[in-house]
Amino acid sequence: MTAVTAHIGMSLDGFAAGPHQSPQHPVGVGGMRLHQWLLGTRAWYEHRGQEGGEESADSEVLAQAMRGIGAYIMGRRMFGGGAGPWDPSWRGWWGEEPAFHAPVFVLTHHPREPLEMKGGTTFTFVTDGIESALEQARVAAAGRDVSLAGGAKVVQQYLAAGLLDELTIHLRPILLGSGERLLENAGDPVLEPRKVVATDLATHITYRVVR
Repeated sequence: MTAVTAHIGMSLDGFAAGPHQSPQHPVGVGGMRLHQWLLGTRAWYEHRGQEGGEESADSEVLAQAMRGIGAYIMGRRMFGGGAGPWDPSWRGWWGEEPAFHAPVFVLTHHPREPLEMKGGTTFTFVTDGIESALEQARVAAAGRDVSLAGGAKVVQQYLAAGLLDELTIHLRPILLGSGERLLENAGDPVLEPRKVVATDLATHITYRVVR
C-alpha cells in the first residue's frame, strides 16, 4: 500500500527554513545549512546523474529516503515564483531537468497548466486542497510511496489531518534563531520513534505517525 512520507531538515531550535525567504534565499538566510549533510554524498550525486560524492552513513540515509517514491507533493513556496497569480516564466528553482524524476503536485490557490520538464518530472498545480493533491499523487505513484517535498507548512497540514504515515527529521546541529518552524500548527500527532542514525553532520530520526 502507498505510504505517505516526509523528509525534512530542522535546526536545533526547531526551524525548517531560515528568516527572510526570497528568490535569492529560497530556504531563508542561512537555511541552506540545513541541507549541508546531503550535498557531498554519493547518493546526491547519483540522483542528479553525476559522478562523485562520498559513501557514508549520510549517503545511505539519503539513498533510503529516495527509494520507492512514485510521486511528490510540495507547497507553493517550495516551488517558488512569488505569491499571487502565476508568472508563467517561472519554472521552479531546479532548471529544465529537476532531480525529482517523478510527478510533483504543487499546492496553490492559483490555477496553472501542468508543467512538463525533462527527465520525467511534471509539475501539476492543485487548487482544491491537500486531500485532492494526495488522491492525485497516489494514482500517479502507482503503488509506490508519496513523499512530501516541503516546506514546513505542507508537513504541518498533512500531520494535522492525519494523512502522514512516516516523518523523518534530519536534525542539524545549528541554530537559525528565526524563520519557519516545522512543528507549529501540526495538531497533536503521536510520533513513535523507529530509527535513529547519528553522524557528524546530522541526527536522522524517523518516526511512525500513530493514528
